[in-house]
Amino acid sequence: MNIRIKSNTARPLLMAALCSTALACAIPAGGAETVTSPSIAAVRSQEHTALPDGGTLTLDKQGLHLLDAAGKERAKLPMRAKHLDTRSHPDGALALVVDANTDRAMLVVADVKAGQLRAQQPLPAPAYGIEAACLFRDAQQLDHLFQIGKDGQAEQWLLYQGAHRLERRLALPPHVKHCQVDDASQTLLIKESGIGLWAYSADAEGPGGRTLHPDDDAKSGQGQAPAWKPQPASAPVTAIIMPRAQTEPMARLGDAADDPAIWVNPANAAGSRVLGTNKKQGLLVYDLQGKQLQLLEVGRLNNVDLRQNVMLERQRFDLAVATQRDDNTLMLFSIAANGTVKEAGSFATPLEHIYGLCLYQPIGGGLEAFVNDKDGSFLHYRIERREHRFSATLLRRFKVDSQPEGCVADDARARLFLGEEKRGVWTTSADAAKPDALAMVLPVGPQLTADVEGMAIYHGKQADYLVVSSQGSNSYVVTDARPPYAVRGSFRVGINAAAGIDGSSETDGLDVSSANLGGAYARGMLVVQDGYKRLPDGPQNFKYIAWDDIAQALHLP
Repeated sequence: MNIRIKSNTARPLLMAALCSTALACAIPAGGAETVTSPSIAAVRSQEHTALPDGGTLTLDKQGLHLLDAAGKERAKLPMRAKHLDTRSHPDGALALVVDANTDRAMLVVADVKAGQLRAQQPLPAPAYGIEAACLFRDAQQLDHLFQIGKDGQAEQWLLYQGAHRLERRLALPPHVKHCQVDDASQTLLIKESGIGLWAYSADAEGPGGRTLHPDDDAKSGQGQAPAWKPQPASAPVTAIIMPRAQTEPMARLGDAADDPAIWVNPANAAGSRVLGTNKKQGLLVYDLQGKQLQLLEVGRLNNVDLRQNVMLERQRFDLAVATQRDDNTLMLFSIAANGTVKEAGSFATPLEHIYGLCLYQPIGGGLEAFVNDKDGSFLHYRIERREHRFSATLLRRFKVDSQPEGCVADDARARLFLGEEKRGVWTTSADAAKPDALAMVLPVGPQLTADVEGMAIYHGKQADYLVVSSQGSNSYVVTDARPPYAVRGSFRVGINAAAGIDGSSETDGLDVSSANLGGAYARGMLVVQDGYKRLPDGPQNFKYIAWDDIAQALHLP
């Protein structure tokens, strides 16, 4: 089957799945708006689809046939197959069929000019019989395959240069006979008999929710197609950027990974480290290739931040601080010259639900910490050291109206940026001796989608940029870090198909560094938490993105 849908129209979707037969409806050449049905005799014998160059692919009991614009057969691939779907291909068309004898999805390149049907390497046989299958082409122009079993078992595969990879497993309604994807709105559509049309996100990144478009005629037996209206994107996205690497997955399933922090090795950039919190276990330490080097099982850590070259008691320290949700404390860690991390102290707080945190290193020296509670409370501490012991002194309190989490301090300008998850990004003085009122930097709206989560500042040679996780749109917004805080653009982290790395979604915490970390990270790197690990499904992890890729995509100096 091969129905094309224009996502900017509000007409009903007439899918092959909704035709009275179990076969495909015909598509006029040229992608016209109207979808017509073949004759009853033709429908009983074949599935067929028009190709962009005027040719046609048909599938019948004898096999797959390639016809030219005049209707002359140019090639035939003998097979017993079903579920014809196509996408464009440099040589003509990429066709999907399901071999009915082996129950394996097969890909075929249909080359009208050469008069050839070239079978590609079949996908691995699933552990269930395939009842429905369809193709999807995403915004990166990468192709994907959905295959669905009789009992609702389903899989999504990434199709890339013959090295096909399982992206995720899905649970769909049973007895689905057909599926179709609207590429423009990234929507997987299936028809459940007597219920209606289900719309799922075809993007593997995300929780896999669905929307029902009820079939009002189901009870009457008329069986007409319910209407489906594609939903517009919730936020403008200007670029899709591929990750260069990813960390090894968490040792705990579910919502575990949260917030990273980048430690730069001043003597050897290649020996730099990424610290990451596990909300179910503790603190992890990774190298620049994503290999886990340490696990400190210290409890449910949420946010972490670090500062280097901190002068305390006439000594220089590299220190990290994290929020500990088991006992609402601040945990302090020291980082040795070789990147080894160890516990260095713990400080009680009066907070009931400790949550986000960020550090501030005043120009005059020392180290300070901002920590917040889910009720909107912020506490500002100074971290000190006397007689070889660390301590924390409360400097001030302030509050926002609703739940915050992410924050970052601009040390050089003594400014604090903080996120109120449902409202946006605020700024205020980071200097406890010079407090000022909160001022809105970027409200939730067209450019920033709630929840507002992690944030960090990139200190460049020509400009500084604030990077914010727009969790509700699975994207990241980049603004100037100085007034008037102009928005420079937004981007998503997509699939690095060649490296087998999935994109990122629902990012909680992030960190960025402008240090020359070598290789692809010569202009620095961004590290983001990934809420849904795909390729294949697995525990959460962190993704590494080269700042140079961001700068090129958003035209930053």
